[in-house]
Amino acid sequence: MEILRVFNNNVVLAKDGNGGEVILTGRGLGFQTKPGQSVDESKIVRTFVPSDGRDPDHLAQMLADIAPETIRLVVDAMKETGLDEHQSASTTLVLALSDHIAGAIERRRRGIDMTYPLIGEVRNLYPREYGQGRSLLAAINARLDAPLPDGEATSLAMHLVNAGFATGDLTYTYTMTGVIQQMLDIIEQTYGLVLDRESVNVGRFITHLRYLFIRVHQHRQLDGEPAPIIEAIRAAYPKAVRCASTIRSLLELRLDADISEDEVAYLAMHVARVTADAERVGAGSDDGSHANGKRTEDGRVDRSQANRRQEAR
Repeated sequence: MEILRVFNNNVVLAKDGNGGEVILTGRGLGFQTKPGQSVDESKIVRTFVPSDGRDPDHLAQMLADIAPETIRLVVDAMKETGLDEHQSASTTLVLALSDHIAGAIERRRRGIDMTYPLIGEVRNLYPREYGQGRSLLAAINARLDAPLPDGEATSLAMHLVNAGFATGDLTYTYTMTGVIQQMLDIIEQTYGLVLDRESVNVGRFITHLRYLFIRVHQHRQLDGEPAPIIEAIRAAYPKAVRCASTIRSLLELRLDADISEDEVAYLAMHVARVTADAERVGAGSDDGSHANGKRTEDGRVDRSQANRRQEAR
């Protein structure tokens, strides 16, 4: 392999045997070397392959700014916690997690306390990634002299969620999290009920919403379904379609994108499913209240009981 650029003693950008650009790390790998020289492959510890059109120089510079020990810590923790091979090999994800952990270690060293306002939302909306974040944090803390606070699991989970998007911009994931929460609120307010955020159907709905965000982001929305199918959905679920239209307005406002009629129709199907599920549970309550909350005299939903239950979990 041929060195293309030296970033520091431990990070170089090189050309592999296929002519592709790769980022190489290893102690002393770039020491007293110049572009055009051959790489001392015995010193290579890790190889990162830029993907999704990312600028290799930018990624390599980010790697150069992070201590090699921190990168090794994160990669080893990812392997230990069973994160799949694709995630472990993702240069962008390793960089994002390593950069975050480096910052968290520095904050701990300086005695700076952090607040984590999205713990509840992340736990409910992304249970898989939240569980992975907790496991990843435990593996990282096992390798540190002074452990990082439990709240860091929320931030790690957000980075894992963000790995599903092509930009690597965590801002989009934070936007998605807030909008999904607002969408669920719209459904609850429209139907006067409280959704069980841990139910199978709500989980499926949230998964659908996550893929909807990806489709919007990639300009690949559902479009071209046969008209009879869309009309059948509208006829079968008129209230759900009205609710989905309200959700559509929210999405178009927050994402600055037009939402297709097909996407609205499939949103309506999910709305109908999750509300029917919640109404069945509510109808089965002895006192006529919903399992996760109940109506007040003016028709609003009292969430206090549901909130107390969630806090106790």
